[in-house]
Amino acid sequence: MSDLSVSKRNISILLWHWPFGRSYRLDGDKCLEMYNISHCFLTDNTSTFPSADVVVFHHQELRRGLSPLPLHLDRPASQHWVWLSMEPPINNANLTQLTGLFNWTMSYRRDADIFIPYGKTMVGGDELGFQAASNHSCLVSWVVSRYRPHQARACVYQNLKKYIPIEVYGKWNKKPLSKKKLLPTIAKCVFYLSFENSEAKDYISEKLWRNAFQAGVIPVVLGPSRVTYEALAPPGSFIHVADFKSTADLAAYLKHVAADRQAYEEYFQWHHTHRIKTYTDWRERLCQICVKYPSLPANKVYQDLESWVNS
Repeated sequence: MSDLSVSKRNISILLWHWPFGRSYRLDGDKCLEMYNISHCFLTDNTSTFPSADVVVFHHQELRRGLSPLPLHLDRPASQHWVWLSMEPPINNANLTQLTGLFNWTMSYRRDADIFIPYGKTMVGGDELGFQAASNHSCLVSWVVSRYRPHQARACVYQNLKKYIPIEVYGKWNKKPLSKKKLLPTIAKCVFYLSFENSEAKDYISEKLWRNAFQAGVIPVVLGPSRVTYEALAPPGSFIHVADFKSTADLAAYLKHVAADRQAYEEYFQWHHTHRIKTYTDWRERLCQICVKYPSLPANKVYQDLESWVNS
């Protein structure tokens, strides 16, 4: 079948279970209505399994045994199974049982079959003209819920707070922020610690895209390499922990940027040439399968999914 004929026919995508149990409405033609993607139909009705072109399984429900794979059903030869996870490798356990079952991967990783980042940089600046804030009541903030002392981010934080004050929020220190209060609270500060819980390939989460960029503050990042951030984030938009020999050097640099208006504003120049887009709705992510469908490998099977996830 040619790419053209594939793109013109309707593609049915069955989501076997909702990620983390949070469901969205799928009535009507959501991909067309919301994202202008035609011939793409989403359903969470598992009885449509025999006719689905693509079936998507979110790993966390498989890992925890909340939703078993439908291995007892007759799987159509032309049906493709998608392994979906937005979590770093450390959170993707129990992969050996999934050998030889999945055709495509769907992840924040750029080498996934269906690449679905937490956010992306787009060419085209802010037409209204971005104005960097000038009245800050705090230097650095950090929102953390699952604090683990052994993590790299915990080590950097413990050292950094010896030199500069850091306002910490989240479940860890019993100062949780509601969705409504999250960005306004972060926006009061000059910097935000966009520290990932795992330093994994391509793993740049909402800690950068939403917490820092949408709040209009300068992100101090800890995660993948600077090269990865440069490839995905707006140019000149972040400070990378790895660029400093010590946390004392990092603290001194943050103080310098906060005190020097010109140095501070340089971190917002990207607003003139670029903008960001965040992805938060699972429906938008699922509709992307149809966009990629014509170019996805038809006969691919992951014989060792665990090796790919941990590569």
